Amino acid sequence: MNVGDQAQLVMFRIGEHRFAFNVFQVERILRYEQPVPLPQAPDYLEGMIRFGQEVVPVIDLRKRLEEEAPLAEETRIVVLGLEPEKVGIVVDAVLEVKNVPAERVQPPPNIVRGLAAEYISGILTQGETTTVVLAASKLLTSEERIVIGALTAEVAHE
Repeated sequence: MNVGDQAQLVMFRIGEHRFAFNVFQVERILRYEQPVPLPQAPDYLEGMIRFGQEVVPVIDLRKRLEEEAPLAEETRIVVLGLEPEKVGIVVDAVLEVKNVPAERVQPPPNIVRGLAAEYISGILTQGETTTVVLAASKLLTSEERIVIGALTAEVAHE
């Protein structure tokens, strides 16, 4: 990125923590609706919803991060385009879409290693507030994508 480039981020909250996705990864933000459950699905896989002509699996990122996952008026499903499929991510609240200078989004510190580092594309610090910018394409392992794809295909074709 060049100096003066802007990063456009969709900021959201899980518990007391702030996270963001690059706006280009976000297809739509939907009010929470109860997904249709999938048989024998992992705990964080809430089920699936219809999105346009597609069936989209819904992952509760709160459970994935081992946070409490109560439903509230501001609970949202963020639909991400992960090429080739889409996935819905349950978050506590979407806060804003914000333009920030790209150079303000720093790489994760060296202390963040291993699996956690794969999920994080950057850290944005503004005053006392730290926002973790997530790499949407890394939220699911290839094995998880295969399992979720098989579960959703099975239910979609019933």
